[in-house]
Amino acid sequence: MKLGVDALESLYTTMVKIRRFDERTVELFNEGLVKGTAHSYVGEEAVAAGACATLRPGDSIVGTHRGHGHCIAKGARVDRMLAELMGREAGYCRGLGGSMHIAALDLNVLGCNGIVAAGLPIGTGAALAARLGKSDGVVIAFFGDGAANQGVVHESLNLAAVWKLPIVYVCENNQYALSTATRRTTAGESIAARAAAYAIPGVRVDGNDVLAVHAAVATAVARARAGEGPTLIEAVTYRWGGHSMRANLPEYRTHEEERAWAERDPIARLAGHLRDAHRVTAMRLKELEEAVELELDRAVAFAKASAEPTVELMEAAVYAPHAEGAEPRDRTGPERTMVEALNAALHAEMARDERVFVMGEDVGLIGGIFQVTRGLRDRFGEERVRDTPISEATFVGAGVGAAIAGRRPVVEIQIFDFVALAMDQVVNQAAKFRYMLGGRPTVPLVLRGPQGGGIRLAAQHSQSLEAWFAHVPGLVVVAPSTPYDAKGLLVSAIRDDNPVVFLEHKALYAVRGPVPEGEYAIPLGRAEVKRAGTDVTVVATQAMVGRALAAAAELEKEGVSVEVIDPRTLVPLDEATILASVAKTGRLVIAHEAVKRGGWGAEVAALVAERALDVLDAPIVRVGGRGVPMPYNESLERATIPSQQDIAAAVRDLL
Repeated sequence: MKLGVDALESLYTTMVKIRRFDERTVELFNEGLVKGTAHSYVGEEAVAAGACATLRPGDSIVGTHRGHGHCIAKGARVDRMLAELMGREAGYCRGLGGSMHIAALDLNVLGCNGIVAAGLPIGTGAALAARLGKSDGVVIAFFGDGAANQGVVHESLNLAAVWKLPIVYVCENNQYALSTATRRTTAGESIAARAAAYAIPGVRVDGNDVLAVHAAVATAVARARAGEGPTLIEAVTYRWGGHSMRANLPEYRTHEEERAWAERDPIARLAGHLRDAHRVTAMRLKELEEAVELELDRAVAFAKASAEPTVELMEAAVYAPHAEGAEPRDRTGPERTMVEALNAALHAEMARDERVFVMGEDVGLIGGIFQVTRGLRDRFGEERVRDTPISEATFVGAGVGAAIAGRRPVVEIQIFDFVALAMDQVVNQAAKFRYMLGGRPTVPLVLRGPQGGGIRLAAQHSQSLEAWFAHVPGLVVVAPSTPYDAKGLLVSAIRDDNPVVFLEHKALYAVRGPVPEGEYAIPLGRAEVKRAGTDVTVVATQAMVGRALAAAAELEKEGVSVEVIDPRTLVPLDEATILASVAKTGRLVIAHEAVKRGGWGAEVAALVAERALDVLDAPIVRVGGRGVPMPYNESLERATIPSQQDIAAAVRDLL
């Protein structure tokens, strides 16, 4: 498609604005007004400008840590961008995100990213959301040549190709990953050539020629919009400056190389084309440039005059309000296993809300290896119940992207130990996205699956990892112990607007209990007193709840009255119920299967020590797993996991 003079002048203005924005950012950094660091896009302007000019307003982009150009090219306001760089409340992220994390959700800029390549799974998920929503929206995910060697790049290309998602992956090959030349780290004839492995188009283009970029991306966007799947575009360009404004690194490029690329200035090339092919005068170009300068002058003044964010704003930005719920007055119902209870919750929520969908390894055709998702595919179809490749980092990240883009994904981790492969997407993306964007967006993602030992699966399939997630602000952590709790808590988790880590103990999957037939949602952050008592409080989680109840029944014969509390939700924690119980009993035992050292129980012990030390009649006691990886041998596994007898002995010691 041949561009007219108006479109070309618009491209020229965008490129000049990108360059002058980053040049002004350097000045403001040197003045001490921009803190931390920022990454200049100078020299690469043609890529963002040419690519984003092919998009419609409803299309989305995901940027990188060098993302100022991406945002400006998609239409972001430079005054709010500069306010963000100065850490001001008027910034796009209210001063909480900074340069590397600017987003403009009203423009479908779904965030820039400080983690190399992390945006690709998120962009892939946004494309999946467009597909599920039956829109004709397209996503562009930008990444650099250094990111090209990250595993999630290959996983994302594969997933998008398998599902024919409407996404264009644009690699900005500026030829250096920080200081190391791409030619020294990247095998193959080109990054674009890697597309062949996934049977998708791969295009290498001169990234300093905005017309060439525009043409290549326009073709890819049209292909994606037509339902033909993704394209990988490698735009070969060059950043004029160093890696970042704070780097202060020794020189790693020759002056000859830098001069040669400066002579290929993308802005000068477009100016020449405008003069030669369209007879645009130097005066007209100067008018466009002066308009940019005026806009930036006003933006700097706006940013300087903007207020600082408050501590109250910061703390309120971490979590969205939790979903409301109510427990049924009548808890009677047919006996169900925990698997059946979880399955019922998924069926009900998928029927109630078409935005809910399920994905993970083997969740569709066979219903998951523990049968939690059994029957969902038959009822709701393959679009909403998706078997994924074995690519935890990317399908979890795709869940994050889909959630940001308006869906409500439930992502299964087949065995929760495998979550280690996806920790960046859980900890740096899902948990922090709302916060880094100023507390405005929501990330309604459920990450569920089985953890814990007891069925002889040894060290890499048996860990209890709740303490990992409880330590991360932004995550909700749920750990049910009964079928009744499992159904009601999963309903609340799916309805919640925060990322929820929903931990199911695999040894409890076959446990039976009454489950009401109707709809109910247990409020997140509400503990339950499973057994009332007066002498000792036992706070227990998951499989330890049943063992604590058995120990309490055993101790009752000895005249000891034990109160057993199941927190049900570890974050947010019902502190009031625990503190009230300890005030009544004066003694506290905490029991969990996870390794005792650094376990979640230490947080409860600290809570009581800090808030209720004066009511304690004895030291707090923790009962946890031995400090060893889970063994395979049956008797050793039993010795590693706390038993009913261990809990009873801990109570006796207190008395």
